[in-house]
Amino acid sequence: MTFVRYQSPVPDRRGRRIGIFGLVNMLGHRGLLTAEEEDFRRTTNAWYDATYTNPSTVDPTVYADNLLAASWFRITATHLFDPIPQYLAVLAAHNLPCERYESADPGRVLYEDEHQVVVVPHASEAEEATTIMWLPPAP
Repeated sequence: MTFVRYQSPVPDRRGRRIGIFGLVNMLGHRGLLTAEEEDFRRTTNAWYDATYTNPSTVDPTVYADNLLAASWFRITATHLFDPIPQYLAVLAAHNLPCERYESADPGRVLYEDEHQVVVVPHASEAEEATTIMWLPPAP
């Protein structure tokens, strides 16, 4: 089985590689999105919430107790990839890089369902970074 994740190519100051939804949400929470982008973010996030399970609702500790935990879609969950180009367009408009990664073994599995797995990355992928992601503070 192949898994797919869209994430920042560089970690944040805590060593996490923020995923595509987190990146767009950070822009939204800082008030940096246009009205159209914010409408897309809210509407599409609601669609995702209604379409697949948030692992935190099944296991509230999955992210809280695992700082580097990351969700990867199963390649077979094709309907969940449809809005991705629009998320990427929002990030590109704000010069915030996001890259697609594929792996048959993205890490130690903490949670899984029919659409996704949540993993802690292998040690080699969680090494100390020399570059970190930075966003301006909220206005």
